[in-house]
Amino acid sequence: MIRFVLAGVLFWGGAALAADLAVGLPAPDIQARRLDSGDLFALSANRGKVVIVNFWATWCAPCKAEMPAIQAYYDQHKAQGLEILAISMDDSSALAEVKKLAQKYTFPVALKSDANFKGLGRIWRMPSTFVIDRDGILRKNGHQGDAEITAGELETLVTPLLAKP
Repeated sequence: MIRFVLAGVLFWGGAALAADLAVGLPAPDIQARRLDSGDLFALSANRGKVVIVNFWATWCAPCKAEMPAIQAYYDQHKAQGLEILAISMDDSSALAEVKKLAQKYTFPVALKSDANFKGLGRIWRMPSTFVIDRDGILRKNGHQGDAEITAGELETLVTPLLAKP
């Protein structure tokens, strides 16, 4: 019985945090240890840049399908102040597979076990993508809308944010 109560508290607690997220309001700080360098990526340290935070997994076919589009967009726009953080929701037991896939991309990748994103609530679907503008304001809530992000959506949503100084 206690397990069910605890599970309910954890579930509803995460849902409450996600309910607090709203496009147009400040995004919660997100921190993650990068797989490639071990450096800490912190959303708060990237103020002044547009940041895309993408949650994915090696077992998620739609995730793997969208990552080349994210990489192509990153290649085109990183000089304009674009940052991307891809957080793998795989368990640490899949580290070798995550690293192998991450080698295909030049944006930072982290494991969920080395990240703090609790302010986003429970990540319950994959992929999930959040977009934060230069002022730290949430512009895309990954809990809402289509799960996958397309090249067209990146152009429509993110490109105007990059144009603003």
